[in-house]
Amino acid sequence: MKRLIPEYLENATLYPPGRPLEEVTRMHGITELTKLNANENCLGPSPLAIQAVRESAGDIHLYPDNSAFYLKRKLADKWNISAEQILLGNGSNELVQFILMTFLLPGEEVITAKPTFLLYGIMGHVLGGRVKEVPLNNFAYDLERMTDELTEKTKLIFISNPNNPTGTIVTGDEFERFMGHVPQDVVVVTDEAYGEYVTSTDFPDTRDYVQKGRNVIVLRTFSKAYGLAGLRLGYAIAPVRIIRYMEKIREPFNANSLAQKAALAALDDAAHVTKTRENNISGLAYLAAELQRLQVSYVPSQANFILIDLGPRAEEVNGMLLQEGVMVRSMSGYGLQECLRVTIGLPEENRKFIDTLERVLQRE
Repeated sequence: MKRLIPEYLENATLYPPGRPLEEVTRMHGITELTKLNANENCLGPSPLAIQAVRESAGDIHLYPDNSAFYLKRKLADKWNISAEQILLGNGSNELVQFILMTFLLPGEEVITAKPTFLLYGIMGHVLGGRVKEVPLNNFAYDLERMTDELTEKTKLIFISNPNNPTGTIVTGDEFERFMGHVPQDVVVVTDEAYGEYVTSTDFPDTRDYVQKGRNVIVLRTFSKAYGLAGLRLGYAIAPVRIIRYMEKIREPFNANSLAQKAALAALDDAAHVTKTRENNISGLAYLAAELQRLQVSYVPSQANFILIDLGPRAEEVNGMLLQEGVMVRSMSGYGLQECLRVTIGLPEENRKFIDTLERVLQRE
């Protein structure tokens, strides 16, 4: 009897998303919640984006612009590239799926890190690839060890930069040395979902490799710094030939009309992004200082979250924080059973987290 589905699909795991407010309220009866579990922009979307959505709501009976002409043109101007080098996705997640569906043949290898964004490994397995996960070195990508994993069957490499869930970055020098060892027929994906938050001067400009014609795909999103997570919109930057291949996979109208309008408006609101970055910088500094005072270990971050180490009772602390109305993210699904990930919030949200954590730890 024939198998109903492939074995690699039957054994695949599901991505565990951060729980929404409604679910926690329904399950635990907690109505006043500080939500620091999903790396969302605590300032919300740009007021210009909200206005654009309201003005466009009356047109939702019409199909969106399948070519996303105006949004691609504005993104092209922003990055000084051509519109033909851009592909939109229903969030970066869909773009990861496009990439794997386009380039990965069953049995070929995907190299990434562990722990990192879980979808690379999940989707790589689902599509029949062999996923090789290289352990982090001091919570950062170990590109030297990833180089050692290259074989003739290697097809794709995924690099989350900054890395989710650790907030560390691959530097420009590290990336340049790494690319010197990567064969020309291997596709390298740099997922820069948190790129707008980076303050380090060592962050690589991976678009240089795109312009040189290397098989490099850069992923960006409107979900984080632009605060449009609910509209699901991301984009890929790559050489034209790469984009044309992936266009064959993309479903028509995958970028909805409200998302396109909101993104266009958000790109015009540089002040909102600046305010978002400033809030993140001050929030990270505050949490770092307070965690040091509480003698809680953490990983210095270049993203809008911070990874903290609470030892073997991390899950218990997580449950106690939730009972006090503070939602943070358990890292057990990432193999970091002793860690929690905390999104940077508004000043009052950050203070509530620290005050609650201190009470919980004193109770411990």
